[in-house]
Amino acid sequence: MARDGAIYVCQACGAVHGKWSGQCGACNQWNSIVEESRSAPPGAMKPTTGAAARGRGVQFETLQSDTPEPPRIITGVAEFDRVCGGGVVPGSAILLSGDPGVGKSTLLLDVAGRAAQSGRRVAYISGEEAVEQIRARAKRMGLEKAPVELASATALRDILGTLKRERFDIVIVDSIQTLWSDAHEAGPGSVTQVRACAGEMVRLAKSQGVAVILVGHVTKDGQVAGPRVVEHMVDAVLSFEGERGYPFRILRAGKNRFGATDEIGVFEMGDAGLREVANPSALFLGESKDRAPGAAVFAGIEGSRPVLVEMQALVSKSAYGTPRRAVVGWDTGRLAMVLAVLEARCGFGFGDQDVYLNVAGGLRINEPAADLAAAAALISSATDTPLPQGCVVFGEISLSGEVRAVGRAEARLREAQKLGFDRALTPPLTVKHKGVGVTSVTRLTEAVERISQNRY
Repeated sequence: MARDGAIYVCQACGAVHGKWSGQCGACNQWNSIVEESRSAPPGAMKPTTGAAARGRGVQFETLQSDTPEPPRIITGVAEFDRVCGGGVVPGSAILLSGDPGVGKSTLLLDVAGRAAQSGRRVAYISGEEAVEQIRARAKRMGLEKAPVELASATALRDILGTLKRERFDIVIVDSIQTLWSDAHEAGPGSVTQVRACAGEMVRLAKSQGVAVILVGHVTKDGQVAGPRVVEHMVDAVLSFEGERGYPFRILRAGKNRFGATDEIGVFEMGDAGLREVANPSALFLGESKDRAPGAAVFAGIEGSRPVLVEMQALVSKSAYGTPRRAVVGWDTGRLAMVLAVLEARCGFGFGDQDVYLNVAGGLRINEPAADLAAAAALISSATDTPLPQGCVVFGEISLSGEVRAVGRAEARLREAQKLGFDRALTPPLTVKHKGVGVTSVTRLTEAVERISQNRY
């Protein structure tokens, strides 16, 4: 029987239950329900009666305004500023998430150091590391002389009291899961504490006009730990991604009220910290001069930036009764669709073949324009015919076998030419790009014929 004044909250999804149970009925997670005290959140309304219950009314305004927008804060880390939409907006709240050890603290310390060196007042508050640990990292990164103001604290009341007295341009909190508010009896990292502390930090950003950057932990599924409402509170949600075994890291915007979503910034992790990669296409393509069968260069778009990446395919005789399908960096369902179209429309048989598809470098591709590049790599591997060294491929494939046009073709061709590519296998284009010879195909069968016969 539940005690008076106690509620049971799922730490995975935030659902509230009247009693404890082993499994949450909302998200089906096991052993995620924790007892918490029933306390009103900060700022909650008290019941009123009479005239006061009607409220004072709300004053509406028009869309027109003569107030100029405040200038963005340029931190000096160009890739971070790009993902934020051209710099950090004063009064905004940003949530940065990523796997443990991916380099979130290193990235934000670099942002703090460069912004402080440019004359901004920056506060770096850590609840996970001591000040000496942060200084040691800064020394390793060459930022020991940057005028960043450091603090190691977790009490929300103390942090808010200090930040309201002082005037900062950027406040970094690492991490939101370590903060705790004495207005709630739940422990740090619980759904109640994360929701309350995040709400107070967002309220501080709006009232003081300071840019607040919060670090958020992720679960084993890659989702931000804590209630999903935190992602709705903030203005931007950035994820810092990186595959083990690869030196580069990708900063991606999943939500941004002040810029484009799905924008990416590319960094390379080294002994001295993170290094910005101005030309990620050269990093993902590598330095190989000979194109082997099963490799196709895809000209993609990540946010506003064209990126060239190599897609590798291997088709081999299956040694078991059930053929294997393995995909790294692309959607498994998309591969199944392309294989089905190749079988139904082009006469290929993959029923007794193992199929492996890999996006070189560890980049993950999400756009449908990669369909034709994946199909070209599969055709090249199945026919043992390499694609030309200087050829890029892009286009969407329909279930009927039609090759459909994709957006921003000119930007893709421009990036290809910049890196020395002089040929492209594409859908019919409405624009031509000088310096790149375009071979247009309207059906997948045409692409199969040209690849197998090496006609471009």
